[in-house]
Amino acid sequence: MSPSLLPRRASEADLVEIEALISYAYEKYIVRIGRKPKPMVADYRSALAHHQLWVLSQDQVLVAVLELVAKPAHLLIENIAVLPGRQGSGIGRQLMLFAEEEAKRQGLDEIYLYTNERFTENIAIYSKLGYRETRREQRPGTGGVHMSKPIQVSPPVHGTHRPDA
Repeated sequence: MSPSLLPRRASEADLVEIEALISYAYEKYIVRIGRKPKPMVADYRSALAHHQLWVLSQDQVLVAVLELVAKPAHLLIENIAVLPGRQGSGIGRQLMLFAEEEAKRQGLDEIYLYTNERFTENIAIYSKLGYRETRREQRPGTGGVHMSKPIQVSPPVHGTHRPDA
């Protein structure tokens, strides 16, 4: 990821742009699932306070949002959204890799996400990135697809002395 495209932690000043970006990014799914997707009705003020909310700006424009939630055994990608005009440019993939690096940094060896079963293009992207389906659940109207990916956490380096040497 180029230095100009490094995510930064979101602030309260970003909330209006975050909500607008998420609405733009997810509005295409309303007809497909018959309702607003969960990210369109989420409370981002609460997410800012309780989750790890990251934003990515390019040329002074907010182009992507990443919401992570640290759990005891894994890092959850709660939401990832890219401005529609920037989708397909690799920004989403860069944010997915950033999330994996965050999992490593936080000492977590698995990253987890879930999506709507009707968001088939997203499931295909996640599969290409190494995520595997772990289960499906039925929800009113549509089902959820849960996916995870093991993350190789490097052990800490404690010098070159080997106790068995």
